[in-house]
Amino acid sequence: MMPPQGVRMRTVDDFAEIRRLHRDGLSGRQIARRLGVGRDTVRKALGNPEPKPYTLAAPRPAPTFGPFQAVVDAIVAADADAPPKQRHTAMQVFRRLVREHGYAGSYHPVQRYLQDRRRAARETFVPLDHPPGRRCEADFGHIHVDFPDGRRLVPVLVVTWSYSNAPFAVALPTERTEAVLHGLCEAFAFFGCVPTEVWWDNPTTVAIEVRRGRDRVLHPRYAALASHFVFAPKFCLPATPREKPRVENRVKDLERMWATPVPRVKDLAELNTHLRACCRQARDRVSGGNADTVGNRFERDRAAAQAVPARGFEACVFAAGSVDKYQTVAFDGNRYSVPRRHAFQAVTVKGFIDRVEVVADHQVVAAHVRSYARHERVLNPLHFLVVLEQKPAALDHAPVYRDWHLPPIFATLRTRLEADLGPRPGVRQYIRVLQLLARFPLDTIDRAVGHQLARGDPTASAVAAAAERLAVGVTRPPPAGPAVTVPRPDLLRFNQLLSRPEGEPDDRRHPAAAQGQPEAVEAADHAGRARQAGP
Repeated sequence: MMPPQGVRMRTVDDFAEIRRLHRDGLSGRQIARRLGVGRDTVRKALGNPEPKPYTLAAPRPAPTFGPFQAVVDAIVAADADAPPKQRHTAMQVFRRLVREHGYAGSYHPVQRYLQDRRRAARETFVPLDHPPGRRCEADFGHIHVDFPDGRRLVPVLVVTWSYSNAPFAVALPTERTEAVLHGLCEAFAFFGCVPTEVWWDNPTTVAIEVRRGRDRVLHPRYAALASHFVFAPKFCLPATPREKPRVENRVKDLERMWATPVPRVKDLAELNTHLRACCRQARDRVSGGNADTVGNRFERDRAAAQAVPARGFEACVFAAGSVDKYQTVAFDGNRYSVPRRHAFQAVTVKGFIDRVEVVADHQVVAAHVRSYARHERVLNPLHFLVVLEQKPAALDHAPVYRDWHLPPIFATLRTRLEADLGPRPGVRQYIRVLQLLARFPLDTIDRAVGHQLARGDPTASAVAAAAERLAVGVTRPPPAGPAVTVPRPDLLRFNQLLSRPEGEPDDRRHPAAAQGQPEAVEAADHAGRARQAGP
């Protein structure tokens, strides 16, 4: 508080000088005369080692505006429903009072009045301390990343332990439910343990309905995740992110430290390798005013937390679908192909962050790389091979085959077949060769076609036989021990037994029998042989 105008405020140096002169034997009058100060100042300096600050004799009354105070209160009340960046400043309130209500006072009373109101309304907190192993906080941050195709904004899931402040971060293609599931599974695997509680704001991908207080309706798949890992799903009150300050600060670390300068990577996998390294390095630091490092405190978190279940969780969302006449099923704005035998059937679609699987009859019948575009058809040419035999013209007119990139030898095969058999029979033979791709890998058919082209017999049946031979050679390696040759049985010897006349001695069984020598008995358990009849 400043003293009244014209009054010089004495400093501690002035008081020290007065006290030294008094120590040296000067009287109060002599000190006042020498320093040019009043006798009251000398008495104050001798009574106190330093000057007391100037204070008002009585508290200054709170500023009032009479009829204008109600106007200011109404403006502040209306600001409560306005966006934070579109609320009145003190200067804007002052200008409205002057312009709209004829206020003739100065700006400073308005400013002090609003400061007092806002100070009284500011929220205060009780210091909290969470026990080890109990609680994790989760939230999404966003960083710009340079990829080979340009700079993109990437969502990053950040998970932080409330006790140790140990972080985990993973870049994901989206913020959808399946991304949340995948990210939390990755976080628990990275930490090697599971907390008792996981706290979020209120994203609709996790809590599909916000009810009164902390009551929420969970997304079914997030509820399944919580049940699998046995943690309690917790949520902050709406518009109060300060209930999870640890992860909010870690999001700032993500933006200002881990992503500065802007990362330059080839894909998300390389970016996640960088983020994991940053999270491990963060354990060497001390944070939150603690004397111990984050890593040492995290060991106490891990010791008190739950173990990760041995069985993994399927981080995907489910959707019911129906296969149409084009052998496709819809999922997330795109359509994915299935084999012909599942056309017009009800199926289940499983959406992961990187792939889409179609389930029918309790088994996966189709798997595709997931597309995040809209209105695309993701088709597998092998799914349409059955229909292709009935509609061979689709080979040149359907985009799924026109854009199918096969090895060059397939084009050579088609040209050869059409030259040898004619256009239509040659195309049908070529289609039958393509159908072999449903049974054998592409490289096996590639080699089989090459062999048959070299032999001059590239028909579908010949290629199939060659593929069978190649597959047997690959799937049946030669035995490790010495080679054993088993002779083929001679069935004519049994016909000789059947043709012997009754009563005639059978000397044809063995040459030794004709000479009256006893016949040697063959071992019955020899592979591929039968025990011969005795004498």
